[in-house]
Amino acid sequence: MTATVTFGCRLNAAESETIAVLAAAAGLDDTVIVNTCAVTRAAERDALRAIRRLRRERPASRIVVTGCAAQIDPSRFDLPGVTHVLGNADKLDPATWAGLAGRSRIAVAPFGGKVATDDAPPGLADHTRAFIEIQQGCDHRCTFCVIPQGRGPSRSVPLDRVVARAAAALAAGAREIVLTGVDLTSWGCDLGAPPQRLRLGGLVAVLLRRLPALARLRLSSLDPAEIDDELIECLGDARVMPHVHLSLQAGDDVILKRMRRRHDVALALRQADRIRRARADVALGADLIAGFPTEDDAAFANSLAHVRALDLPHLHVFPYSARPGTPAARMPAVAAPAIKERAARLREEGAAARARLVARLAGTTADVLVERDGGTGYCPHYLRVALDRPMPPGTIIAATLAAHGESLTGVAA
Repeated sequence: MTATVTFGCRLNAAESETIAVLAAAAGLDDTVIVNTCAVTRAAERDALRAIRRLRRERPASRIVVTGCAAQIDPSRFDLPGVTHVLGNADKLDPATWAGLAGRSRIAVAPFGGKVATDDAPPGLADHTRAFIEIQQGCDHRCTFCVIPQGRGPSRSVPLDRVVARAAAALAAGAREIVLTGVDLTSWGCDLGAPPQRLRLGGLVAVLLRRLPALARLRLSSLDPAEIDDELIECLGDARVMPHVHLSLQAGDDVILKRMRRRHDVALALRQADRIRRARADVALGADLIAGFPTEDDAAFANSLAHVRALDLPHLHVFPYSARPGTPAARMPAVAAPAIKERAARLREEGAAARARLVARLAGTTADVLVERDGGTGYCPHYLRVALDRPMPPGTIIAATLAAHGESLTGVAA
C-alpha cells in the first residue's frame, strides 16, 4: 500500500493529492511519501518524528521525503528507512515517480522556471473537492519566513490552464474547487502586462463564467495588501463560498513593520469591512504569529484587541519559531512561556468567535458537501457538519443545522 503523510498548508495538501495520483500511475507499492513543511521548526520536528515512527511501524516500506523542509535542508532527512529525498522542483513531475528506483537517494534539484504543476494532474480530496494550484513561490521577504527558499520565486499558472484543470476536476466528479497557492493574491503578476493583465479577481470571474457546472468555489489564504476590487465583487456570487482566510500574522503596526509585511492594521480592518459589505454572512479566518521577537505586552494587547474586532472563527495561531538565517532570528526573542500563554489567549478568542458562528448558523438551512465517509460534510462557512444519516459521498444536500457544543449537526432534507 502507498500512502502520503502531509504537514503544513493547504497547498501541501493539494500537492499530496497530486503526488498520490502520480505514485499510483508509476506503479509504486509499499511506499510512504512524507510531504514536509518548513514554516516552523515545530513542523520539521513533527515530520522527523513521523518518519521515525513509520520506520518502526513499516520497516519494509520505502519512505520518500519531499516538501519545503526537504528542499531547504535535505541532509536532515538522511535517516534510516528513507530511500529518497526529493525537492519541490521534482515532486510533481511524473518522470520523478516513474523513474524513482533509478534516482540517487538524495536528489534535491534547484528550481526551474515553470510552475511545478504545469504537467501534473489535479488531485481529488476524498473525491468531493479538487485542489487546483494556480500559483507557486513568493517574491516577498517577510523577516520570519523561509518559504521563498523552499518554493522559489512567484510563478502563475496561465489562465487557460487553470480553467482546463478545473474543468477536468469537475468532469472527474469534484463538486468543489479550491484555489491554492503560496501567495494566492499574487496570481497574474507575471502574466502579461497592464492593463490587460488579470488579477486573482479576474481569474475567479472567468472560472465562474466559463464553468457553469461549478457549484462551489473556495479560496485559500489571501494577502490583505493584494486583494483586488474584482475579487471583492466576486464574493457576492453565491457559488463563491462565504469563507475568506487572511494572512494577517499580527495586529500591531510596529510588529507588522518588523515582520516586513505589506499591510498595516488599518488596511486589514478596511479589507475585512469591504469583504463583509460584499458578503454579509462571510466567516473570516486568519493566520497569526504569537510571540514574534520584540512583541511586548502592549503590542500583544493591540493584536488581541484587533482579533476581537475582526471576529475570526477560523483562526490559525502559530507560536513563533525562529528560523536560522532569517532576520527575525536575530531580533530579541520573547520568552517561551510568554509565547505559549499568548498563543493560548489568541486561540481562546478564535474559539469564542467560532462558537458565535455556530450559534448564528443554528436553525438555518445550508448546503452541505458530503465527505467520503458519507456521514459528515462541510457547510459553505467551512464548518464540519455531522449528518443525521449517511448520504452518498459528493452529494450537496440541504440540511437544517443545529448546534452541538462547539460543532454543528445537520438534518438532511
